[in-house]
Amino acid sequence: MMATQKSGRKLYLVTGANAGIGYEIARGLARAEGQPGVILACRDAAKGDAARKKLAAETGNPHLEVLVMDLASEASIRKAVEEFSKKHSVLDVLVNNAGTSSPTRQESVHGIEVTWATNVMGYFLLTNLLLGALQRGPAGRIVNVASEMAYGLELEDVEFKKRTYNPSTAYAQSKQANRMLTWAYARRLEGSAVTANAMSPGAVDTPLLHALAPGMKGRSREKGAETVIWLATSPEVEGLTNRLWFDKAERVCKFHNLEQEERLWKVCEELAGKA
Repeated sequence: MMATQKSGRKLYLVTGANAGIGYEIARGLARAEGQPGVILACRDAAKGDAARKKLAAETGNPHLEVLVMDLASEASIRKAVEEFSKKHSVLDVLVNNAGTSSPTRQESVHGIEVTWATNVMGYFLLTNLLLGALQRGPAGRIVNVASEMAYGLELEDVEFKKRTYNPSTAYAQSKQANRMLTWAYARRLEGSAVTANAMSPGAVDTPLLHALAPGMKGRSREKGAETVIWLATSPEVEGLTNRLWFDKAERVCKFHNLEQEERLWKVCEELAGKA
């Protein structure tokens, strides 16, 4: 077993960890008991390393790593997971946090609409590739950052090839999909020690909020990160799965639908095959 696991130190991986809510999540995890390992999965190596140095200074935790990963690119995700696997055999918690919103319809390097590629395919591919590492841990956890802004998913046209592109709808449908994929993962992981939960951070004061809702003042990033940190670390939620959370309280989700979840899974599989 790798050195990280021999030490008994837990290992967390957070996407989009160099800024916004992701940075606050990484900071909270770095401060957790036992100085756990925290992997900052970031698209930009320089920004990731600057965040790592700042977090190490703020928390006193030296067990921080940067993993360069562009969540809009399947090739980049696969390469990053290969790098991860060279150092680590076990992952305790995966936090899928990174998200984007594009003002106009853009396509990823693989020709997939970029909001869907990043916010949905990024979660889907990375989680699939890290499932083995999560299952090798004593009680792996998947925490998916979703949103209150969730609606508009059209499974026949997730890439806005037939309908007029709208940035708010593109973002909202991706966040609906994040919840639905969480339920699909929870079902597939039944009987294992790995749990899958989704959460909403609320409207948080970040550039993403300002892009989607100009003039709106959001809650603090620390408050937005609080429930993620709790879901990743707290013994209170051990074994709990297939749930939506907001401010450490369970929320009812209207998007539980087995048929729709499986159709979404199929859409993601087909787009991954395209990439």
